[in-house]
Amino acid sequence: MAKMKIKKGDLVQVITGRTSDADKAAARGLKAGDKGKQGRVLQVFPETERVLVEGVNRRTHHLRPTQAGGAGGIEQREAPIHVSNVALVDPEDNKPTKVGFRVETIELENGRSKQTRVRFSKRSGKDI
Repeated sequence: MAKMKIKKGDLVQVITGRTSDADKAAARGLKAGDKGKQGRVLQVFPETERVLVEGVNRRTHHLRPTQAGGAGGIEQREAPIHVSNVALVDPEDNKPTKVGFRVETIELENGRSKQTRVRFSKRSGKDI
């Protein structure tokens, strides 16, 4: 199990699956999918290598009425999507990018130095 390069709160884009363009999908007799959609990561599941993305991979969930007064009904919920199907969005040009890590040395006020790992966009070189 590799370390996840995508964190909670990151802006990601779906890079695989059915196209999100409804006209192209309808021409082929399909429903529109999520490919090309962007959203924030709500939750990360490292043990299954999946992420929950806002507005992506929505599924229908049926609710039972409860004695506590909760009404039943049908609602739409996001389902987790595999991390290999999403890519982090470059903050500079809003296009998908790969993630790189570099080690930076920070000088502390007491004369000591500390090394930290910083994520950066391989597309533009900017820190994430």
